[in-house]
Amino acid sequence: MARKSDAPTPAEPRPDPKIEAFAEALDTVLVGDCIAQMHKLPPKSVDLIFADPPYNLQLRGELRRPNDSVVDAVDQDWDRFSSFDAYDRFTRDWLSAARRVLKDDGALWVIGAYHNIFRVGSTLQDLGFWILNDVVWRKTNPMPNFRGKRFTNAHETLIWAAKSEAQKRYTFNYEALKELNEGLQMRSDWLLPVCGGPERLKGEDGAKAHPTQKPEALLARVLLASTEPGEVVLDPFLGSGTTGAVAKRMRRRFIGIERDPAYAALARDRIAAVTPHDGDVLEIARSKKREPRVPFGALIERGLLAAGDLLTSPDGRHAARIRVDGTVATQKHVGSIHKVAAELVGASSMNGWIFWHFQTSDGAAPIDVLRAQIRSELGQDG
Repeated sequence: MARKSDAPTPAEPRPDPKIEAFAEALDTVLVGDCIAQMHKLPPKSVDLIFADPPYNLQLRGELRRPNDSVVDAVDQDWDRFSSFDAYDRFTRDWLSAARRVLKDDGALWVIGAYHNIFRVGSTLQDLGFWILNDVVWRKTNPMPNFRGKRFTNAHETLIWAAKSEAQKRYTFNYEALKELNEGLQMRSDWLLPVCGGPERLKGEDGAKAHPTQKPEALLARVLLASTEPGEVVLDPFLGSGTTGAVAKRMRRRFIGIERDPAYAALARDRIAAVTPHDGDVLEIARSKKREPRVPFGALIERGLLAAGDLLTSPDGRHAARIRVDGTVATQKHVGSIHKVAAELVGASSMNGWIFWHFQTSDGAAPIDVLRAQIRSELGQDG
């Protein structure tokens, strides 16, 4: 029998190269082909993907203004494909790689124009993504149609898709978007200016540093809608770095992939100059449905109210006594805080948390402030 000292030493577990690659990629700009770079990452590792792929504009020579000056259009090699079939193969390949690294409760946004977005949408559906919305980015200051032979191209389209039709969960900060829209439900048409002013990156010659730089306001709205602080956002076509800059400012983690070393360097410098928001600035409006359920009886159990305490209506016309079982009673009505409040005002339903008030040193306050106090404690405990 081998002695203990003679027993073979267990081999050290080898680190997973994909996990190591993921850790090294966080909050960095990777240079290279996006498909190859995504294959280096572990599966189901990112929370959101924002993609601004080549549009395949199919330009046929220079575009000129009426004064014969040349329009600064997209004519780089990265936007050229030999055929629609070649573009479709490229689209399928990068979307397949993106789907592999996306978490099962994650989502993808992709932006495009009429040249490519319908082909991208078809491939999305073929691969099993489930389209949640198409969003129209309506530009306040679009480039005019100089030839006068078509409508001015005043918008681009974003597709927001879940990973699959069966997906039960994905992030959508509905209340935050509603507050951003002055209390109205956010619509699927977004009126935003194109990138310009100090935000527009320029080279030493004063020309645009990148031809398709997206405005930060657009990315901020996407990340506000679809992510939480600390989550990982992947941009396979980082370009000038807008996604990384906004993600850093909003305290999201990011992975940017850019095949052009010059654009990658531009993005790194831009992102390095960003100062992240303080934590409390990132707090957003939440739906009540997402908050912990707190029964009225919990206020009694925690000593915030007591059996026998008197609750009053906002106008002071009605009063009810708290009972030990968490119900309230008047001379004629007994039941939950909601049922009794509704019966007193002759309504089919009533929010008792807002209707009933208790006395504080500063006067009457709705009992909902006590529920909020418990919810805050539950959040801290979590």
